[in-house]
Amino acid sequence: MGRNSGLPAGYERFRVSAQHVPDDSGCGLLHVDMDAFFAAVELRTRPELVDKPVVVAGSGPRSVVTSANYPAREYGVRAAMPAAVARRLCPQAVFIPPTHGLYGEVSRGVMAIFRDLTPLVEPMSLDEAFLDVSGALRRLKATPVELAAGIRRRVRAEHGITCSVGVAGVKFVAKLASGMAKPDGVLVVPVEQTLAFLHPLPISALWGVGQRTEESLRRLGLTTIAEVAAAPLPRLRRAVGNAAAEHLYALAHGQDERGVVVDSPDKSIGAEHTFDTDQRDPRLLERELLRLSERVAASLRAREVRGRTVSIKVRFADFRTITRARTLASATDVARVIHSTAVALLTEAVSGAEIRLLGVRVEGLSGADAPEQLTFERAEPRWRDAEVAADVARSKFGAGAVRPASLLSPGPGEPRRHSPT
Repeated sequence: MGRNSGLPAGYERFRVSAQHVPDDSGCGLLHVDMDAFFAAVELRTRPELVDKPVVVAGSGPRSVVTSANYPAREYGVRAAMPAAVARRLCPQAVFIPPTHGLYGEVSRGVMAIFRDLTPLVEPMSLDEAFLDVSGALRRLKATPVELAAGIRRRVRAEHGITCSVGVAGVKFVAKLASGMAKPDGVLVVPVEQTLAFLHPLPISALWGVGQRTEESLRRLGLTTIAEVAAAPLPRLRRAVGNAAAEHLYALAHGQDERGVVVDSPDKSIGAEHTFDTDQRDPRLLERELLRLSERVAASLRAREVRGRTVSIKVRFADFRTITRARTLASATDVARVIHSTAVALLTEAVSGAEIRLLGVRVEGLSGADAPEQLTFERAEPRWRDAEVAADVARSKFGAGAVRPASLLSPGPGEPRRHSPT
């Protein structure tokens, strides 16, 4: 809602400008969102492209748009759109391949700016986070709007990109406000005007309303948040279920009890790959599972967690998608274990069908220092030791320094990869 779509009529009163600052008393929650993050990061070294439509996407025939700058969005180009569709919508756009590792580096710098203000930072992705600045207001003797302005100045000065900030008394309103402030703006929703801000908005603006829920609400004749707020709760329960009804009813009344969650633990870690052409060769599929397992295991070790459940995701040529999972006797962060489990799952689930996408995921995470199930068997050689040594080598000499021998060259029918992913 509101992302680069212009403010609805009457909402300019919430925007911060040199001439107007809405009352931010009691607005201790900020949602900060980078503007067209991946594209903005790439354009720092290509200033000649700033006013042209720019799309960040891979070069493969099935690549999707990672990011699009605002000139490209004017043509309808959006993130997650197939790159081929983006080219049709905006043939004059400049397409830039993603730079591996760069966005994470900038994200860490931006999050450090947030943590300079408050320890209560909840990253939602590489390019957005919630901040609880209630304590910082007293400590720094500043207002929420002044803190937002300071964040925007530092992000621009230190990283060469812009961000938008929503300021409110509750989380989901702050997130709505940051989207409506885009690009490069600040929107404040005064606490006493929360319902005046929310109620004219469409039901799709409510956190948790997807296509199916929206259809269910529309069948009841509900199209705005005000109408959801006025609907009898039992009627909502019959339409969308008890939990969803109570959640939406509370949000429609401006109630959101969730606080900022610091260092929320990952529930799962995964990786997936879409093939340029559909594949059925078992050797090629096993190699891809190995590559994905290596990525997942390295991420697990980097986060110092292990997982007990290995799952695969398979999307067939007709877009039918299945998942299969297996729980291990003990938690692991070893690529060899993840890979062997993934291969077994694939063999059991698929027989000769053409595959469009493969994914590997590890769930049921716990700290790497959690107690392990003891066994009388000892795997030889010590695969985890070898993989940890490879992690060290890659950190010093680059991602391609150490790889399994079977991934050093493409298999039959597999395109050559110019860089590891």
